[in-house]
Amino acid sequence: AVVSTQSGHYGRDESLYNSGVLDKLIEMGKEIIFISNIDNLGATVDLNILSHIVKSGCQSQFIAEVTNKTRADVKGGTLIDYNGCVKLLEYAQVPKEHVDDFKCVKKFKIFNTNNLWINLKSIRERVVQGTLERDVIVNHKALGDGRNVIQLETAVGAAIKNFSGAFAINVPRSRFLPVKHTSDLLLVMSNLYSLEEGVIAMSPDRMFPSTPLIKLGPDFKRIQDFLKRFQTIPDLLELDHLTVTGDVHFGRDVSLRGTVIIIANHGERIDIPSNSLLENKIVSGNLRILDH
Repeated sequence: AVVSTQSGHYGRDESLYNSGVLDKLIEMGKEIIFISNIDNLGATVDLNILSHIVKSGCQSQFIAEVTNKTRADVKGGTLIDYNGCVKLLEYAQVPKEHVDDFKCVKKFKIFNTNNLWINLKSIRERVVQGTLERDVIVNHKALGDGRNVIQLETAVGAAIKNFSGAFAINVPRSRFLPVKHTSDLLLVMSNLYSLEEGVIAMSPDRMFPSTPLIKLGPDFKRIQDFLKRFQTIPDLLELDHLTVTGDVHFGRDVSLRGTVIIIANHGERIDIPSNSLLENKIVSGNLRILDH
């Protein structure tokens, strides 16, 4: 069985039970459920992991997929050993004085992808017994109108501490491809990726396995604004880092390589001409192109 969940949130186990779906799946002979965030385009059913579970007699109660951190993932939740128990530690749970330690890739090398494989009967047993505990995460956020609010949530991966013998599998980065922002959308719409037999795969022409770090400013936040700023999606095969802020528009067949920073000052507009090649450049509001 496969379930896609609202990004980051937990409570699907109770929902499956209360709706009767959990019992129906078990009656149908289903033993394992695969759960992932709905925005993770890399979360497909991996037959290698499934084969491992089947060969073990489906005894694995809870398996979490983790992957190596990159510069874009320093805030990603990680797994820790807490009093002899595997536990998920989220960024929002870290005291301010230890945030830098948490973000250090040398100390915390992996993060949780929220791709989970769980034994259905184990879920039902814990829901019935009321032993499915999870930590409440306190997030301080600001609304669009400027009001500050406190958001209380529980992470789906936090359930790992409730299952004996739970463990993690370090999977390739390709298993984690979330699209939460237009910067993520730019990546998957580019020639970096293609769709092969229902699976999004990175182009073999990419020299490095890591994805570029892309930061798009507020002018690109809404999807309609994002789309109108690109006549065609640029060539990103050799891009390492892209930062774009202000009123910036891209012509057709633009190529971006290395580190590219484009900054349009307030009240100014930058048009990147069609067929342009920007490699390790800074483009300022007056369209001066400088070596980076």
